[in-house]
Amino acid sequence: MDSLWRRWWRPHTLGQVTEATRDRYGQDQWWKSAVVYQIYPRSFADSNGDGIGDLPGITSRLDHLSALGVDVIWLSPVYPSPQDDNGYDISDYQGIDPTFGTLADFDELLAQVHARGMKLVMDLVVNHTSDEHPWFVESRSSTDNPKRDWYWWRGPREGMAAGDPGAEPTNWGSFFSGPTWELDAATGEYYLHLFSRKQPDLNWENPQVREAVYAMMRWWLDRGVDGFRMDVINMISKDTALPDGHQGPGAHHGDGSPHFLCGPRIHEFLQEMHAAVFAGRDGAFLTVGEMPGVTVDEARLFTDPARREVDMVFQFEHVGLDQGDSKWDVRPLDLRDLKASLGRWQAGLAESGWNSLYWNNHDQPRIVSRFGDDGEHRVTSATMLGTVLHLHRGTPYVYQGEELGMTNAPFASIEDFRDIESVNHYRAWVDPGHQSAEEVLAALRVMSRDNARTPMQWDESPHAGFTTGEPWIAVNPNHATVNAAAAVAEEGSVFHHYRRLIELRHKEPAVAHGDFHMLLPHDERVYAFTRRLEDVELLVLGNFSGEDAPADVPDAEAWAGSELLLGNLPDVPDTGPIVLRPWEARIYRRTS
Repeated sequence: MDSLWRRWWRPHTLGQVTEATRDRYGQDQWWKSAVVYQIYPRSFADSNGDGIGDLPGITSRLDHLSALGVDVIWLSPVYPSPQDDNGYDISDYQGIDPTFGTLADFDELLAQVHARGMKLVMDLVVNHTSDEHPWFVESRSSTDNPKRDWYWWRGPREGMAAGDPGAEPTNWGSFFSGPTWELDAATGEYYLHLFSRKQPDLNWENPQVREAVYAMMRWWLDRGVDGFRMDVINMISKDTALPDGHQGPGAHHGDGSPHFLCGPRIHEFLQEMHAAVFAGRDGAFLTVGEMPGVTVDEARLFTDPARREVDMVFQFEHVGLDQGDSKWDVRPLDLRDLKASLGRWQAGLAESGWNSLYWNNHDQPRIVSRFGDDGEHRVTSATMLGTVLHLHRGTPYVYQGEELGMTNAPFASIEDFRDIESVNHYRAWVDPGHQSAEEVLAALRVMSRDNARTPMQWDESPHAGFTTGEPWIAVNPNHATVNAAAAVAEEGSVFHHYRRLIELRHKEPAVAHGDFHMLLPHDERVYAFTRRLEDVELLVLGNFSGEDAPADVPDAEAWAGSELLLGNLPDVPDTGPIVLRPWEARIYRRTS
């Protein structure tokens, strides 16, 4: 490492996390000091040239993740699926889709992950199945089939005939456009699907459904996996009355979310799941529940260790701050709102429960294009955003390519998109003439999930080293300069900054276990907070702008003279007022 970077990265000053430290700070909950890396298999690495990522491709790239220093890999769905929603529509929970390989390939991947000292967490999608799952095939076969009650079936509204406009049992709107009910012509009843019509919702009121899910989870744990990320798990309990939702002026459908988000039996179901799947089992597991719409108070209950539900939740409040009435109504981010939101979650789970920390995942656009500057200041803004996120209290999640500073893609037309949500939104608004094609495309380019799903950029070769074939979705053309090979070779890259952030979490107990105190809540450009554990205090600063910004924190001059633990720009003054350069981040450390 050359002297320029050595000046602001000093790992030798950090205390090693010993076994005594683990005991002292509750490190039986090992995930508090861990960092999770999400892989979207379809877009990570293709080993056979068919243009789609696969399990052997992932195995071949594990050394990249080992060098980064992550502790856990979260694998998005690789189960058999018709791929209507890119694998989140599962037709067999105990197999591997041939697109991705075989169970033998999975076992080899798992063995190689464990050999490198990492853990592997599977995606658990049990709010719904594919309509091609044998359970649903049986369920729809007749109204008296034993599995009919495994899903939500209802007749048309009273006084209306099946198929009539508005005859759906409720007025709820699907997350993927259109109604949440699909008519099955053979039986004359509708089935509920909160997402695609090919993703019918399971009826968790039926104990047979729950036991089938738990048995499947035990099967994967017996195979050696280390836990589950649970897709929209707070939707599994629904108000059995299925009442209509509020329908605002001009809305095509009603809002059913009050009747299926954190429903009446959700805590009961999750506690039952824990008892049936994890209780008494040897191992160090991770459970994280994706929970749209969850509040701080609800999350405190879900993640309280004494309640034995889940270890942490994914909440969506902070990734909705740049949106108006819908995710397609894009607004500029007000940094004060971001600080208020994340600060509220830090305070709310300070005494009980735990936060998950993320900017990106397979459902979110690239953060450097969203909250940063993906042009002139791409590297600096990407590393600033990583610094601010990773120094919060909670478990950080890195989404594939985030450690490279990958950006949103330049989609030219609707034909360039693959995501069902994006394509359905375009059809729902352009075809009837509600908006022009260019208006809808402008929003899709900013917010589409496909921004996260373009192939991983490994090198500057054709198709970025992702595949030797034709990729299922186009590679971002900036892969010639934004790629893993270049980032690993450059000491000041986004990759190496993320590597240092991860090492910092592993070695400095204050990062994982310290308290959190927000500073400068009303500053429009500077994000500032402290972390303190006993006599160690850290000051974290990030400039969310392209201009110089003074950090008028309490005791600023004393902080400037303290140890600069990590920064994303060289030549930091060690005296005087703290003025952050465009998109600069700094972490100071002092003891008292």
